[in-house]
Amino acid sequence: MLIYHDMEGLSGEDDWRMFSFSHPEQYAVGRELLTADINAVVEGLVRGGASLIKVVDAHGSGNQEPDVLMDKLDKRASMFSRDTPFRQYVDIVEANSFDAIVCVGMHAKTGSGGFASHTFTLGMDIIMNDRSITETELVGYSWGRVGVPVVMVSGDDKLANDLKVMPWIEYVTVKKATSASTAELRPVAEARMDLTAAAERALRKLGTMQVMKLKEPVQAALRVVAPASLDRLKNFPGITYQDQMARFTAPDFGKAYDGVIALISVATAGYMSVTTEVVKRQPNGKELQLEIGDALNMRWLDVESGRWKPEPVVPAAPRKYYGAR
Repeated sequence: MLIYHDMEGLSGEDDWRMFSFSHPEQYAVGRELLTADINAVVEGLVRGGASLIKVVDAHGSGNQEPDVLMDKLDKRASMFSRDTPFRQYVDIVEANSFDAIVCVGMHAKTGSGGFASHTFTLGMDIIMNDRSITETELVGYSWGRVGVPVVMVSGDDKLANDLKVMPWIEYVTVKKATSASTAELRPVAEARMDLTAAAERALRKLGTMQVMKLKEPVQAALRVVAPASLDRLKNFPGITYQDQMARFTAPDFGKAYDGVIALISVATAGYMSVTTEVVKRQPNGKELQLEIGDALNMRWLDVESGRWKPEPVVPAAPRKYYGAR
């Protein structure tokens, strides 16, 4: 069994800072909640007959160590890791490696009204074959390439609605979203009992679970909302652009995924507009903007004059990678 974990869909969590590494006090609480939710699922999987359970990070809080508290993780499970960085949704997909996938602490897609709802990162809406999809579905389609089903998911009520397209899964609603930043929580002990029971049921009916496949070629698209922006692609050849949406055709899921991620890297440049707003609000905002403009011009002139060389790349110290970073 492989457990993907995110952090926005945890039981007991109603503060976005709990899944943000940049807010240490609240993040520490989030790690406790995450580990406890995973442990509840592990208990159910073991009851259902699982003999090997791995956990992979699908959150990417910025912490170089796992978001999961290793010393409190159920010893019947262990973290999936590699010595080099990897893309958790696609690079670890191998035939005959796992029998089923569980997704814990997941969130609804962009525009759904869920708690911290988004897809992959802020302001993105990933579309495959004319249908907006969640990160959970990304996992399902990716593992579907090797015949492995997603069997259980946990998150808020809005994700439950998003995943009606996966009626075979065991789903646990741990909270009700009241906005993107607020939620009504279920009693944590009750929610975790449901996590355990759902995990056990999912394994006991493994033979009825469905493998997800995308019709090929794949019609892929990325639609974005603020703070993201795809304006830069208005006249880019090979891409159909209209109203903050870019479309393209890919031969299969893997190529569609790669293309969407490339588009996301373009769209995130729009985040700089928020940085600019913050700078402008500072008492010395005009001076800071002038300094930034001068720095850009000097970098260009120094490069053209041969006066600037990039800093040498210092090899990273050997360490383990656990998925999203």
